[in-house]
Amino acid sequence: MNQHNDVGANPYTGGMSAFVAGLRYEAIPDEVRARIKLLILDSLGCALFGAGLPWSRILADTLQRVDTTQGCGVWGMPLRLSAPHAALVNGTLIQSFELDDVHRVGVLHVGAVTLPAVLAVAEMLPANLRMTGRDFLRACVAGYEVGPRVGMCMGPEHIAQGWHSGATVGVFAAAAGAAAALRLDAEKTVHALGIGGTQSAGLMAAQFGAMVKRMHAGRAAQSGLYGALLAQNGFTGIVDVFENPYGGFCSTFSRSTDRFDLAQLVDGLGVRFETMRIALKFYSCVGSNHTTLDAIRAMQARRPFGAGDVERVVVHGSRVTVDHVGWKYVPQGLTSAQLNLPYCVATLLLEGDVFVGQFSEDKVADPQRMALADRVQVLEDPAITARGPMLRHMVRVEVLLRDGTRLEETVEAQRGSEHAFASEAEIVAKMRKLAAHRVDAARISRIVDWVMHAESQPDAGELARLLATAA
Repeated sequence: MNQHNDVGANPYTGGMSAFVAGLRYEAIPDEVRARIKLLILDSLGCALFGAGLPWSRILADTLQRVDTTQGCGVWGMPLRLSAPHAALVNGTLIQSFELDDVHRVGVLHVGAVTLPAVLAVAEMLPANLRMTGRDFLRACVAGYEVGPRVGMCMGPEHIAQGWHSGATVGVFAAAAGAAAALRLDAEKTVHALGIGGTQSAGLMAAQFGAMVKRMHAGRAAQSGLYGALLAQNGFTGIVDVFENPYGGFCSTFSRSTDRFDLAQLVDGLGVRFETMRIALKFYSCVGSNHTTLDAIRAMQARRPFGAGDVERVVVHGSRVTVDHVGWKYVPQGLTSAQLNLPYCVATLLLEGDVFVGQFSEDKVADPQRMALADRVQVLEDPAITARGPMLRHMVRVEVLLRDGTRLEETVEAQRGSEHAFASEAEIVAKMRKLAAHRVDAARISRIVDWVMHAESQPDAGELARLLATAA
Protein backbone atom coordinates (compact mmCIF):
# COMPACT_ATOMS: atom_id res chain seq x y z
CA MET A 1 0.00 0.00 0.00
CA ASN A 2 2.29 2.72 -1.26
CA GLN A 3 1.56 6.13 0.23
CA HIS A 4 2.34 7.69 -3.15
CA ASN A 5 2.62 6.16 -6.58
CA ASP A 6 5.51 8.36 -7.68
CA VAL A 7 8.96 7.15 -6.71
CA GLY A 8 10.54 9.73 -4.45
CA ALA A 9 7.24 11.41 -3.56
CA ASN A 10 7.13 9.74 -0.16
CA PRO A 11 8.40 12.50 2.12
CA TYR A 12 10.81 10.47 4.26
CA THR A 13 12.15 7.78 1.93
CA GLY A 14 12.21 10.33 -0.88
CA GLY A 15 13.70 13.05 1.30
CA MET A 16 16.59 10.90 2.45
CA SER A 17 17.20 9.69 -1.09
CA ALA A 18 17.28 13.23 -2.45
CA PHE A 19 19.86 14.15 0.19
CA VAL A 20 22.08 11.20 -0.71
CA ALA A 21 21.85 11.79 -4.45
CA GLY A 22 22.36 15.54 -4.17
CA LEU A 23 25.15 15.63 -1.59
CA ARG A 24 28.22 17.49 -2.84
CA TYR A 25 31.64 17.41 -1.24
CA GLU A 26 31.74 21.21 -1.23
CA ALA A 27 28.53 21.32 0.84
CA ILE A 28 30.04 19.29 3.67
CA PRO A 29 31.24 21.62 6.45
CA ASP A 30 34.96 21.66 7.17
CA GLU A 31 34.45 20.31 10.71
CA VAL A 32 32.51 17.35 9.34
CA ARG A 33 35.21 16.56 6.78
CA ALA A 34 37.83 16.65 9.53
CA ARG A 35 35.74 14.52 11.87
CA ILE A 36 34.87 11.81 9.38
CA LYS A 37 38.54 11.26 8.57
CA LEU A 38 39.20 10.47 12.23
CA LEU A 39 36.12 8.23 12.42
CA ILE A 40 37.28 6.35 9.33
CA LEU A 41 40.78 5.85 10.75
CA ASP A 42 39.35 4.49 13.97
CA SER A 43 37.19 1.95 12.15
CA LEU A 44 40.07 0.80 9.96
CA GLY A 45 42.25 0.21 13.01
CA CYS A 46 39.46 -1.86 14.56
CA ALA A 47 39.16 -3.90 11.36
CA LEU A 48 42.87 -4.64 11.07
CA PHE A 49 42.99 -5.85 14.67
CA GLY A 50 39.89 -7.95 14.04
CA ALA A 51 41.54 -9.79 11.15
CA GLY A 52 43.48 -11.89 13.62
CA LEU A 53 40.52 -13.06 15.70
CA PRO A 54 39.21 -16.64 15.51
CA TRP A 55 35.64 -15.81 14.45
CA SER A 56 36.97 -13.56 11.68
CA ARG A 57 39.16 -16.39 10.46
CA ILE A 58 36.26 -18.88 10.49
CA LEU A 59 34.09 -16.50 8.45
CA ALA A 60 36.84 -15.74 5.93
CA ASP A 61 37.84 -19.38 5.54
CA THR A 62 34.24 -20.47 5.06
CA LEU A 63 33.56 -17.87 2.38
CA GLN A 64 36.85 -18.62 0.64
CA ARG A 65 35.72 -22.21 0.15
CA VAL A 66 32.53 -21.15 -1.65
CA ASP A 67 33.71 -17.98 -3.40
CA THR A 68 36.61 -18.03 -5.85
CA THR A 69 35.93 -14.51 -7.11
CA GLN A 70 38.86 -12.11 -6.77
CA GLY A 71 36.93 -8.85 -6.87
CA CYS A 72 37.68 -7.09 -3.56
CA GLY A 73 40.24 -7.36 -0.80
CA VAL A 74 39.61 -8.51 2.75
CA TRP A 75 41.33 -6.11 5.14
CA GLY A 76 44.31 -7.40 7.06
CA MET A 77 44.31 -10.69 5.12
CA PRO A 78 45.91 -11.87 1.86
CA LEU A 79 42.47 -12.78 0.55
CA ARG A 80 40.12 -11.52 -2.15
CA LEU A 81 36.41 -12.31 -2.46
CA SER A 82 33.41 -11.05 -4.39
CA ALA A 83 32.36 -7.53 -3.42
CA PRO A 84 29.34 -8.64 -1.30
CA HIS A 85 31.37 -11.26 0.56
CA ALA A 86 34.25 -8.83 1.09
CA ALA A 87 31.78 -6.33 2.56
CA LEU A 88 30.41 -9.06 4.82
CA VAL A 89 33.86 -9.93 6.18
CA ASN A 90 35.15 -6.36 6.42
CA GLY A 91 32.08 -5.17 8.33
CA THR A 92 32.52 -8.12 10.67
CA LEU A 93 36.16 -7.15 11.20
CA ILE A 94 35.30 -3.59 12.26
CA GLN A 95 32.73 -4.83 14.78
CA SER A 96 34.73 -7.87 15.81
CA PHE A 97 35.90 -6.83 19.28
CA GLU A 98 33.60 -4.06 20.55
CA LEU A 99 36.14 -1.36 19.72
CA ASP A 100 34.38 0.65 17.04
CA ASP A 101 32.36 3.86 16.97
CA VAL A 102 28.80 4.35 18.17
CA HIS A 103 26.10 6.93 17.58
CA ARG A 104 24.52 6.83 21.03
CA VAL A 105 21.05 8.15 20.16
CA GLY A 106 20.79 6.20 16.92
CA VAL A 107 22.25 3.09 18.62
CA LEU A 108 24.44 2.35 15.62
CA HIS A 109 28.06 1.43 14.92
CA VAL A 110 28.22 3.54 11.78
CA GLY A 111 31.63 2.83 10.28
CA ALA A 112 31.16 -0.94 10.39
CA VAL A 113 28.14 -0.80 8.10
CA THR A 114 29.16 2.10 5.83
CA LEU A 115 32.86 1.73 5.04
CA PRO A 116 32.82 -1.87 3.72
CA ALA A 117 30.10 -1.02 1.22
CA VAL A 118 31.74 2.21 0.04
CA LEU A 119 35.21 0.70 -0.36
CA ALA A 120 33.76 -2.32 -2.16
CA VAL A 121 32.35 0.09 -4.74
CA ALA A 122 35.75 1.83 -4.96
CA GLU A 123 37.38 -1.47 -5.93
CA MET A 124 34.65 -2.39 -8.40
CA LEU A 125 34.69 0.81 -10.45
CA PRO A 126 36.61 0.74 -13.75
CA ALA A 127 39.74 2.88 -14.03
CA ASN A 128 38.00 5.57 -16.07
CA LEU A 129 35.34 5.99 -13.36
CA ARG A 130 37.54 5.60 -10.30
CA MET A 131 36.42 7.08 -7.01
CA THR A 132 38.49 10.05 -5.87
CA GLY A 133 39.24 10.74 -2.22
CA ARG A 134 36.66 13.51 -2.26
CA ASP A 135 34.04 11.14 -3.65
CA PHE A 136 34.99 8.63 -0.97
CA LEU A 137 34.49 11.15 1.84
CA ARG A 138 31.20 12.32 0.30
CA ALA A 139 29.86 8.77 0.10
CA CYS A 140 30.93 8.07 3.68
CA VAL A 141 29.16 11.19 4.93
CA ALA A 142 25.99 10.06 3.15
CA GLY A 143 26.02 6.76 5.05
CA TYR A 144 27.08 8.32 8.35
CA GLU A 145 24.16 10.77 8.13
CA VAL A 146 21.40 8.40 7.01
CA GLY A 147 22.07 5.46 9.36
CA PRO A 148 21.93 7.34 12.67
CA ARG A 149 18.75 9.15 11.63
CA VAL A 150 16.98 5.85 11.06
CA GLY A 151 18.10 4.77 14.51
CA MET A 152 16.86 8.05 15.99
CA CYS A 153 13.52 7.52 14.27
CA MET A 154 13.17 4.07 15.84
CA GLY A 155 14.23 5.18 19.32
CA PRO A 156 15.65 3.05 22.17
CA GLU A 157 12.55 0.83 22.19
CA HIS A 158 13.84 -0.79 19.00
CA ILE A 159 16.79 -2.40 20.74
CA ALA A 160 14.80 -2.91 23.96
CA GLN A 161 12.33 -4.94 21.90
CA GLY A 162 15.13 -7.33 21.00
CA TRP A 163 16.28 -6.11 17.59
CA HIS A 164 20.00 -5.50 17.09
CA SER A 165 20.00 -2.06 15.53
CA GLY A 166 23.44 -2.45 13.96
CA ALA A 167 21.97 -5.18 11.81
CA THR A 168 18.51 -3.72 11.21
CA VAL A 169 19.18 0.02 10.98
CA GLY A 170 22.64 -0.54 9.53
CA VAL A 171 21.40 -1.60 6.10
CA PHE A 172 20.28 1.97 5.41
CA ALA A 173 23.70 3.47 6.18
CA ALA A 174 25.29 0.92 3.87
CA ALA A 175 22.76 1.42 1.10
CA ALA A 176 23.09 5.21 1.31
CA GLY A 177 26.89 5.08 1.27
CA ALA A 178 26.99 2.66 -1.65
CA ALA A 179 24.34 4.62 -3.58
CA ALA A 180 26.35 7.81 -3.15
CA ALA A 181 29.53 5.99 -4.18
CA LEU A 182 27.80 4.76 -7.35
CA ARG A 183 26.36 8.25 -7.94
CA LEU A 184 22.82 6.93 -8.19
CA ASP A 185 20.10 9.50 -8.80
CA ALA A 186 17.34 10.08 -6.25
CA GLU A 187 14.95 7.60 -7.85
CA LYS A 188 17.44 4.74 -7.83
CA THR A 189 18.51 5.64 -4.31
CA VAL A 190 14.89 5.20 -3.21
CA HIS A 191 15.07 1.67 -4.58
CA ALA A 192 18.47 1.05 -2.97
CA LEU A 193 17.02 1.95 0.43
CA GLY A 194 13.91 -0.12 -0.29
CA ILE A 195 15.94 -3.17 -1.26
CA GLY A 196 18.24 -2.79 1.72
CA GLY A 197 15.38 -2.28 4.16
CA THR A 198 13.61 -5.50 3.31
CA GLN A 199 16.80 -7.42 4.20
CA SER A 200 16.95 -6.00 7.74
CA ALA A 201 17.42 -8.62 10.44
CA GLY A 202 19.34 -9.16 13.64
CA LEU A 203 18.50 -10.41 17.13
CA MET A 204 19.94 -9.02 20.35
CA ALA A 205 20.07 -12.49 21.90
CA ALA A 206 23.29 -12.84 19.93
CA GLN A 207 24.96 -10.72 22.62
CA PHE A 208 24.88 -13.59 25.11
CA GLY A 209 27.94 -15.35 23.73
CA ALA A 210 27.32 -16.02 20.03
CA MET A 211 29.98 -15.32 17.41
CA VAL A 212 27.18 -14.26 15.07
CA LYS A 213 26.84 -10.96 16.95
CA ARG A 214 30.17 -9.96 15.37
CA MET A 215 28.74 -10.66 11.91
CA HIS A 216 25.63 -8.49 12.15
CA ALA A 217 27.35 -5.33 10.93
CA GLY A 218 28.97 -7.18 8.04
CA ARG A 219 25.65 -8.62 6.97
CA ALA A 220 24.12 -5.13 7.02
CA ALA A 221 27.00 -3.79 4.92
CA GLN A 222 26.47 -6.62 2.44
CA SER A 223 22.71 -6.06 2.26
CA GLY A 224 23.10 -2.32 1.70
CA LEU A 225 25.65 -2.95 -1.04
CA TYR A 226 23.27 -5.39 -2.72
CA GLY A 227 20.57 -2.73 -2.56
CA ALA A 228 22.66 -0.12 -4.36
CA LEU A 229 24.06 -2.50 -6.98
CA LEU A 230 20.65 -3.94 -7.81
CA ALA A 231 19.03 -0.51 -7.94
CA GLN A 232 21.77 0.67 -10.30
CA ASN A 233 20.67 -2.00 -12.76
CA GLY A 234 16.95 -1.26 -12.53
CA PHE A 235 15.84 -3.66 -9.80
CA THR A 236 13.09 -2.09 -7.71
CA GLY A 237 12.60 -1.94 -3.96
CA ILE A 238 9.95 -0.71 -1.53
CA VAL A 239 9.51 2.94 -2.50
CA ASP A 240 7.94 3.88 0.85
CA VAL A 241 10.10 1.63 2.98
CA PHE A 242 9.86 3.96 5.99
CA GLU A 243 6.29 5.26 5.58
CA ASN A 244 4.25 2.17 4.73
CA PRO A 245 1.87 1.32 7.61
CA TYR A 246 1.74 -2.36 6.64
CA GLY A 247 5.11 -4.05 6.25
CA GLY A 248 7.16 -0.87 6.21
CA PHE A 249 10.39 -0.81 8.19
CA CYS A 250 9.15 1.46 10.96
CA SER A 251 5.72 -0.09 11.43
CA THR A 252 7.13 -3.63 11.41
CA PHE A 253 10.12 -3.12 13.68
CA SER A 254 8.18 -1.19 16.33
CA ARG A 255 5.44 -2.40 18.64
CA SER A 256 3.22 0.58 17.89
CA THR A 257 3.16 3.79 15.88
CA ASP A 258 3.94 5.90 18.94
CA ARG A 259 7.29 4.14 19.31
CA PHE A 260 8.88 5.73 16.22
CA ASP A 261 9.16 9.26 14.88
CA LEU A 262 9.40 9.61 11.10
CA ALA A 263 10.28 13.30 11.36
CA GLN A 264 13.70 12.30 12.76
CA LEU A 265 14.60 10.89 9.34
CA VAL A 266 14.81 14.29 7.68
CA ASP A 267 14.94 16.77 10.55
CA GLY A 268 18.03 18.92 9.96
CA LEU A 269 19.24 16.66 7.17
CA GLY A 270 22.04 18.45 5.36
CA VAL A 271 22.15 21.21 7.98
CA ARG A 272 22.78 19.42 11.28
CA PHE A 273 25.34 16.66 10.75
CA GLU A 274 24.93 13.58 12.92
CA THR A 275 28.49 12.63 12.00
CA MET A 276 29.54 15.09 14.70
CA ARG A 277 27.64 13.08 17.33
CA ILE A 278 29.39 9.78 16.71
CA ALA A 279 31.51 8.66 19.66
CA LEU A 280 34.67 6.57 19.78
CA LYS A 281 35.57 3.81 22.21
CA PHE A 282 38.62 3.58 24.41
CA TYR A 283 37.43 0.43 26.17
CA SER A 284 37.00 -2.89 24.36
CA CYS A 285 33.39 -3.39 25.35
CA VAL A 286 29.88 -2.27 24.46
CA GLY A 287 29.34 1.49 24.59
CA SER A 288 26.69 1.25 27.31
CA ASN A 289 29.43 0.23 29.77
CA HIS A 290 31.80 3.13 29.19
CA THR A 291 30.23 5.78 31.40
CA THR A 292 30.38 3.45 34.40
CA LEU A 293 34.03 2.64 33.75
CA ASP A 294 34.81 6.35 33.41
CA ALA A 295 32.98 7.01 36.70
CA ILE A 296 35.02 4.38 38.56
CA ARG A 297 38.26 5.79 37.18
CA ALA A 298 37.26 9.28 38.29
CA MET A 299 36.58 8.00 41.81
CA GLN A 300 39.89 6.13 41.89
CA ALA A 301 41.68 9.32 40.89
CA ARG A 302 40.20 11.06 43.94
CA ARG A 303 40.56 8.19 46.37
CA PRO A 304 42.66 5.23 45.10
CA PHE A 305 41.11 1.79 45.59
CA GLY A 306 41.33 -1.64 43.98
CA ALA A 307 39.35 -4.84 43.72
CA GLY A 308 40.23 -5.96 47.23
CA ASP A 309 38.85 -2.76 48.73
CA VAL A 310 35.38 -3.02 47.19
CA GLU A 311 32.39 -4.25 49.12
CA ARG A 312 29.73 -3.33 46.55
CA VAL A 313 29.19 -1.30 43.37
CA VAL A 314 25.73 -0.04 42.44
CA VAL A 315 25.14 1.42 38.99
CA HIS A 316 22.00 3.50 38.50
CA GLY A 317 21.17 3.92 34.82
CA SER A 318 18.44 3.98 32.19
CA ARG A 319 16.04 1.12 31.53
CA VAL A 320 17.90 0.41 28.28
CA THR A 321 21.21 0.16 30.15
CA VAL A 322 19.72 -2.30 32.65
CA ASP A 323 18.22 -4.49 29.92
CA HIS A 324 21.18 -4.26 27.56
CA VAL A 325 24.14 -4.78 29.89
CA GLY A 326 22.89 -5.17 33.48
CA TRP A 327 22.00 -8.85 33.49
CA LYS A 328 23.64 -11.34 35.88
CA TYR A 329 26.90 -12.49 34.34
CA VAL A 330 27.11 -16.13 33.27
CA PRO A 331 30.19 -17.17 31.26
CA GLN A 332 29.11 -17.87 27.67
CA GLY A 333 32.11 -16.66 25.69
CA LEU A 334 33.90 -13.40 24.98
CA THR A 335 30.87 -11.72 23.42
CA SER A 336 28.85 -11.97 26.61
CA ALA A 337 31.86 -10.85 28.68
CA GLN A 338 32.32 -7.70 26.59
CA LEU A 339 28.63 -6.84 26.74
CA ASN A 340 28.11 -7.46 30.44
CA LEU A 341 28.57 -4.44 32.73
CA PRO A 342 29.34 -6.29 35.99
CA TYR A 343 32.05 -8.33 34.24
CA CYS A 344 33.62 -5.20 32.75
CA VAL A 345 33.56 -3.41 36.11
CA ALA A 346 35.29 -6.41 37.67
CA THR A 347 37.86 -6.38 34.86
CA LEU A 348 38.67 -2.71 35.42
CA LEU A 349 39.03 -3.18 39.18
CA LEU A 350 41.28 -6.21 38.78
CA GLU A 351 43.43 -5.13 35.83
CA GLY A 352 43.22 -1.35 35.69
CA ASP A 353 41.98 -1.28 32.08
CA VAL A 354 39.33 -2.78 29.81
CA PHE A 355 41.05 -3.03 26.42
CA VAL A 356 42.04 -5.85 24.08
CA GLY A 357 44.61 -7.32 26.46
CA GLN A 358 42.00 -7.80 29.16
CA PHE A 359 39.73 -10.13 27.18
CA SER A 360 40.63 -13.72 26.40
CA GLU A 361 38.83 -17.04 26.57
CA ASP A 362 40.76 -18.14 29.65
CA LYS A 363 39.37 -15.16 31.60
CA VAL A 364 35.70 -15.61 30.72
CA ALA A 365 35.07 -17.93 33.67
CA ASP A 366 37.82 -16.61 35.97
CA PRO A 367 36.48 -17.26 39.51
CA GLN A 368 37.96 -14.04 40.94
CA ARG A 369 36.38 -11.96 38.19
CA MET A 370 33.02 -13.68 38.52
CA ALA A 371 32.98 -13.25 42.31
CA LEU A 372 33.69 -9.55 41.92
CA ALA A 373 31.03 -9.21 39.19
CA ASP A 374 28.51 -10.62 41.66
CA ARG A 375 29.13 -7.58 43.85
CA VAL A 376 28.04 -5.23 41.03
CA GLN A 377 24.36 -4.33 40.87
CA VAL A 378 22.71 -2.47 37.97
CA LEU A 379 19.43 -0.70 38.75
CA GLU A 380 17.09 1.49 36.78
CA ASP A 381 16.88 5.14 37.78
CA PRO A 382 13.53 6.31 36.37
CA ALA A 383 14.81 9.89 36.34
CA ILE A 384 17.61 8.89 33.97
CA THR A 385 15.24 6.88 31.77
CA ALA A 386 12.96 9.91 31.58
CA ARG A 387 15.79 12.02 30.17
CA GLY A 388 15.47 10.09 26.91
CA PRO A 389 17.83 8.59 24.33
CA MET A 390 20.20 11.58 24.34
CA LEU A 391 21.26 10.53 27.84
CA ARG A 392 20.64 6.80 27.70
CA HIS A 393 24.26 6.08 28.75
CA MET A 394 24.11 8.37 31.77
CA VAL A 395 24.90 6.65 35.08
CA ARG A 396 25.22 7.43 38.75
CA VAL A 397 27.69 5.01 40.28
CA GLU A 398 28.02 4.28 43.99
CA VAL A 399 31.04 2.41 45.37
CA LEU A 400 31.02 1.14 48.95
CA LEU A 401 34.47 0.20 50.22
CA ARG A 402 35.16 -2.36 52.93
CA ASP A 403 36.35 0.35 55.31
CA GLY A 404 32.93 2.00 55.14
CA THR A 405 33.88 4.74 52.68
CA ARG A 406 31.12 5.57 50.20
CA LEU A 407 32.01 7.17 46.86
CA GLU A 408 29.67 8.44 44.14
CA GLU A 409 30.14 9.76 40.61
CA THR A 410 27.72 10.75 37.86
CA VAL A 411 28.78 10.62 34.20
CA GLU A 412 26.49 11.69 31.37
CA ALA A 413 28.65 10.77 28.37
CA GLN A 414 31.78 8.69 28.01
CA ARG A 415 35.30 9.69 27.07
CA GLY A 416 35.41 9.88 23.27
CA SER A 417 31.82 11.09 22.99
CA GLU A 418 30.80 14.22 21.13
CA HIS A 419 30.95 16.01 24.48
CA ALA A 420 34.52 14.90 25.14
CA PHE A 421 35.81 13.88 21.73
CA ALA A 422 39.33 12.53 21.55
CA SER A 423 42.21 14.42 19.98
CA GLU A 424 43.66 13.50 16.60
CA ALA A 425 46.80 12.23 18.37
CA GLU A 426 44.76 9.92 20.65
CA ILE A 427 42.77 8.51 17.73
CA VAL A 428 45.81 7.91 15.56
CA ALA A 429 47.59 6.28 18.51
CA LYS A 430 44.65 3.90 19.06
CA MET A 431 44.56 3.08 15.35
CA ARG A 432 48.30 2.37 15.25
CA LYS A 433 48.15 0.22 18.39
CA LEU A 434 45.35 -1.92 16.96
CA ALA A 435 46.63 -2.12 13.38
CA ALA A 436 50.09 -3.19 14.54
CA HIS A 437 48.68 -6.62 15.32
CA ARG A 438 48.41 -7.25 11.55
CA VAL A 439 50.25 -4.57 9.57
CA ASP A 440 53.79 -3.19 9.70
CA ALA A 441 54.49 0.38 10.82
CA ALA A 442 55.33 1.66 7.34
CA ARG A 443 52.01 0.49 5.91
CA ILE A 444 50.11 1.90 8.87
CA SER A 445 51.73 5.28 8.21
CA ARG A 446 50.66 5.13 4.58
CA ILE A 447 47.06 4.33 5.59
CA VAL A 448 47.00 7.20 8.08
CA ASP A 449 48.48 9.60 5.54
CA TRP A 450 45.99 8.53 2.85
CA VAL A 451 42.96 9.09 5.07
CA MET A 452 44.16 12.33 6.62
CA HIS A 453 44.78 13.74 3.11
CA ALA A 454 41.87 11.99 1.41
CA GLU A 455 40.67 15.13 -0.35
CA SER A 456 43.79 15.13 -2.53
CA GLN A 457 43.85 11.39 -3.30
CA PRO A 458 43.03 10.39 -6.90
CA ASP A 459 41.82 6.83 -6.25
CA ALA A 460 40.04 5.40 -3.21
CA GLY A 461 40.87 1.95 -4.49
CA GLU A 462 44.40 2.59 -3.26
CA LEU A 463 43.15 2.72 0.33
CA ALA A 464 41.42 -0.62 -0.14
CA ARG A 465 44.66 -2.09 -1.50
CA LEU A 466 46.64 -0.74 1.45
CA LEU A 467 44.22 -2.39 3.85
CA ALA A 468 44.13 -5.78 2.17
CA THR A 469 47.68 -6.92 2.75
CA ALA A 470 48.51 -8.75 5.97
CA ALA A 471 51.84 -8.35 7.74
